[in-house]
Amino acid sequence: FYSIMIPTDQIPKIFKTTTMKLNILSISTLLALLTSTTAFSPTPNPNSPAHQLATLGRRPTSSSTALSMALTLYGSPGSRSPLVNWAANELGLPLGPGDLSKNPHPFGQIPCLTDGGDDGGDGDEKIMVFESGAILNYLQSAADEGKGPKGDAKRAAVASWVAWANASLDPICFLETPEGKVYDTGLRNPNRRIDTLNTLLSQSPHLVQGKFSLADVAVASYLLYVIQFFPDVELYQRWPHVVRYMRECAGREGYGQAFGGRVQGFCLERLDKMMESGNGGEEKKKMFGLF
Repeated sequence: FYSIMIPTDQIPKIFKTTTMKLNILSISTLLALLTSTTAFSPTPNPNSPAHQLATLGRRPTSSSTALSMALTLYGSPGSRSPLVNWAANELGLPLGPGDLSKNPHPFGQIPCLTDGGDDGGDGDEKIMVFESGAILNYLQSAADEGKGPKGDAKRAAVASWVAWANASLDPICFLETPEGKVYDTGLRNPNRRIDTLNTLLSQSPHLVQGKFSLADVAVASYLLYVIQFFPDVELYQRWPHVVRYMRECAGREGYGQAFGGRVQGFCLERLDKMMESGNGGEEKKKMFGLF
């Protein structure tokens, strides 16, 4: 094992200089992933074939949404910002990259979102939201506005899962020293909360109303970060439904657009191998009468 320093802008959550023990595979994987994400690529020509192909299948933004067309995200690919991009992709909302030198976050951190108002004009009062969980809740609340009790129920459920991801799942996924440096993941060990999550996902493919939502963006993002930074971790034997859930979420178009094709491809390949070794191996043994 080698002890390496991960710069502040190159590790999710964590986003402070962090000492992590990674093997050579982890180091090469980490470097490849950090240079591949495309959460903030140059704005494409909307008339180009490449842009039309990339946006194929996106849901159009509803005219009834309370969000403006002037959403600006201050962030970077190596932070939690891509999970906000993922959320916006799933809701069909366009995000513009903000100038980090003008980041309005009170502590100068990222991600930070501004909403320029109904028509995006300079005279509109801008809304500023910071912290990834708060941003997800803001996007969900605005998207559900006007949907009545059904929208209220979904919004409340999503907010609960977003809070759980930040307050409970994050400390499980990333173990820290007293100095706040991440050194490993808690997913190497048995955990009752993940046991419960596994049971819930055995009953429903997603966390809220049986359909994909921003609750899944929040929860799956942390789980998928784990296999990116600790690629040797094995999860399938303990939590097969969690792994299948991670695989389904990582395969979504919105995830690939936010995190980049190389990150998406790595996650899918790692999860497929995890499932094959955990499930496929047993099936082969049964097939040949080994037990």
